[in-house]
Amino acid sequence: MAGKKQKRFSKPMFLGEYGFGTAFVHGNVITKLSAIIFGLGNILHKQIMRGLLYLALEAGYFIYMTSIGIKALQDLTTLGTKTQEEVFNEAKGIYEYVVGDNSMLCLLYGVVTLFVTAVFIAALTSSVKSAYDSQLRKELGKSIPNFVDDIKSLTNSKLQATLLAVPIIGVIAFTVVPLVFNIFIAFTNYDRDHQPPGNLFDWVGFDNFVAMFKTGGVLSNTFWPVFQWTIIWAVFATFTCYILGMLLAIVINREGTRFKGFWRFLFVLSIAVPQFVSLLTMRTIFNTNGPMNSLLRTLGVIDVTQSVPFLTDGSIAKITIICINIWIGVPFTMLSTTGILNNIPKDLYEAAKVDGANALVTFFKITLPYMLFITSPSLITAFVGNINNFNVIYLLTGGGPESIEYYYAGKTDLLVTWLYKLTITNKDYNLGSVIGIIVFVILATFSLLTYRRTASYKDEEGFQ
Repeated sequence: MAGKKQKRFSKPMFLGEYGFGTAFVHGNVITKLSAIIFGLGNILHKQIMRGLLYLALEAGYFIYMTSIGIKALQDLTTLGTKTQEEVFNEAKGIYEYVVGDNSMLCLLYGVVTLFVTAVFIAALTSSVKSAYDSQLRKELGKSIPNFVDDIKSLTNSKLQATLLAVPIIGVIAFTVVPLVFNIFIAFTNYDRDHQPPGNLFDWVGFDNFVAMFKTGGVLSNTFWPVFQWTIIWAVFATFTCYILGMLLAIVINREGTRFKGFWRFLFVLSIAVPQFVSLLTMRTIFNTNGPMNSLLRTLGVIDVTQSVPFLTDGSIAKITIICINIWIGVPFTMLSTTGILNNIPKDLYEAAKVDGANALVTFFKITLPYMLFITSPSLITAFVGNINNFNVIYLLTGGGPESIEYYYAGKTDLLVTWLYKLTITNKDYNLGSVIGIIVFVILATFSLLTYRRTASYKDEEGFQ
């Protein structure tokens, strides 16, 4: 028996080196009971305060569930059954509102209860593992940490947990919970016709996703053109600014260019102006009766009664938006690539010059590969940012010109601006949530697959 025990504990195991399954299966009766009575193993091993904290968590969970949680989970399945009504009070001779259920609150409280339950399960797991740790320490003849030791560990070996506790709670409370809430909305009919508490909404499963992709449907006829323009916009907005910004930096950095500081200052000056100011200024310049059309009339390029629809024709507006974005985005790329260009080893260019390579060959064999190696992660980030570039589209065209062929969308709307119109203007929150999920899945998949194929990921040691 002693030999078996020695073999079992030949390698000491402490908290965190094993999972819940190992602790529960190999633990003694007290450890197993710690899954029912939280902190029991700690209390019996004289870790009183730790055990009481676990027990308080368990008691708090059951108090919450009996008072709020069980009803919240029931309401989550139905999203409310009683609507708010206007009833005539004969005694008072007036109409009164009878309070009913609120589907939005039912969904919110249900989601919160699910997260509270997840915390309860985590506490259960931790209680068993902590009890098993105390059991092993006692069997191995090692000291069992008391409450003072636990407090000291929070500023020493577990300092990372102490520092991350508040940020993690904040992220869960203000990011993860609202995110899950919004995801659930995609599976409901929460739209302009189902506004609680007057009108309840209900679960509809994947109906919203089917409607979005169904061939011939009004949503499908809007989604695919908007999605196509979103990808075209993101590609042009990303790579035009990247290539042109890099070329501008190369021209300024070349040895024959004089007054390098002045040229950099001139282009960087546009960055100092807030972007929304630049966009609104451009919107005024390219307006139907703006300075650009006035100039074209003065020069005789167009008739005095005509105007170029820079922002009011679908096709021309898209070209105008891309050109304006180049003007705004190139200085940023020029500034970021200038430092990288200065760090490219000069001996590479000298060797290429000796081999007879011209400027074009040098650019594609040395400069561009080096730049892509360094800037691939930021390039992916820029592409993702342009997919969700709300400011440029909204401030220049507002997504217009409007089209009767689309469902509350214009010819220049991106998915993100269409989502804005569906939620803020039309109150179709379920459709907005569907678009948000689709955009997230596309961007997450694209970012992960693309980054794993870049040289920055495959060869972190350096550029060859």
